[in-house]
Amino acid sequence: MTDETNPQAASVADAASPPSAIPADEMARLTDEIVGALKTVYDPEIPADIYELGLIYKVDIDDDRVVKVDMTLTTPNCPSAAELPIMVENAVASVPGVREAKVSIVWDPPWDASRMSDEARAVLNMW
Repeated sequence: MTDETNPQAASVADAASPPSAIPADEMARLTDEIVGALKTVYDPEIPADIYELGLIYKVDIDDDRVVKVDMTLTTPNCPSAAELPIMVENAVASVPGVREAKVSIVWDPPWDASRMSDEARAVLNMW
């Protein structure tokens, strides 16, 4: 199941996967609340949340309610590289119904400014 609510950011679950054992209304609630939780996480050096920055590449919710997040950073030398994944893990794990959250940092494809939403561009004055 894929939710492309923000094309520059997360795809939630995989369209090619078999139907989930989680009821559709519960999956929709989890998806909305996970995205909401991701939007509470900010890179300490950038005044936009990581979801709108396009740092979240993939969010998978498995039938056991383990949520796997693939994310990237703006640069491999990001000073927040140690803390951001922990912040994401804690935010996602705080969503009611999530049993566990696991975060992986990925570098492919590399992040660039085209991944930002219009909201992030407006906050950062990058038009």
